[in-house]
Amino acid sequence: MNELFKIYQIDAQEALRIQESKNEIHQHDFEELIIGVKGQIEHFIDFKAQTYHAPFVSFVAQGKNHRVKPLLLDNNINFWVIRFKSEFIPETTFQLYAHFHENATLTFFQPICFSRLVILCQLIQEEMQQSIVDYAVIKQLLSTIFTMIESERKKQFPDAQQQLKNQSTTFSSFLSILEENYRRPEGVSYYAEKLFMSPRNLNLICQNILQQSVSEIIETRKLIEAKNLLLTTNKTISEIGFELGYQEKAYFTSVFKKKAGMTPSEFRNEIQKLISE
Repeated sequence: MNELFKIYQIDAQEALRIQESKNEIHQHDFEELIIGVKGQIEHFIDFKAQTYHAPFVSFVAQGKNHRVKPLLLDNNINFWVIRFKSEFIPETTFQLYAHFHENATLTFFQPICFSRLVILCQLIQEEMQQSIVDYAVIKQLLSTIFTMIESERKKQFPDAQQQLKNQSTTFSSFLSILEENYRRPEGVSYYAEKLFMSPRNLNLICQNILQQSVSEIIETRKLIEAKNLLLTTNKTISEIGFELGYQEKAYFTSVFKKKAGMTPSEFRNEIQKLISE
């Protein structure tokens, strides 16, 4: 995407066009937020396919493998799609939680709250249609959308409330360091030292925010990359394991199977069958 920001709607005609097109699993070089007002969405993301009924919001972080199939419900569909470059808006709490597995889509149960999101989308579209677009206004409206989504998430999942700001900042820093080093065979102590804290305190923060230990988060990140490589390359299992810091193929296969429920070879075969459907 060449634009910094883009917003558009998917109606029945566009949905049918997408269904009939060669809709392959792909990655974006931008962030994408889909707001489903009417209809359904079949979303393949984090290597799982699931169907959601409107009203919903689905966030696709840059670089994630995914595929969207908009589906009519009672011959009707209406999605708002917002796309923007990562640099357009600062990191948000919503993005922080959406980065990992099974947090990308949220179904709304309060129509009043959801209708406000629709109004904000309409306001953004109106601003984008001006002869001179004020992107400061767009940023504020988009930030408000994320704030409202996060507010709804907190209502639905009260046990997962955002922690104290210093914990969130530390956790965000941990994710940044992890992104640079997850291919290395480093453990909890390495990341704790980078953050000038004890492994115990770092584990407590990660447990509070993601309900996972540091080791589990590291393995989850490695697993995501392993799946990406199995999907997008012809590298051998040994090559992929070595690239991610595993010296032995057998150990890599064991860890992968424990977390994914199947061996790397089985996953590669299954995902190729799913893509070809």
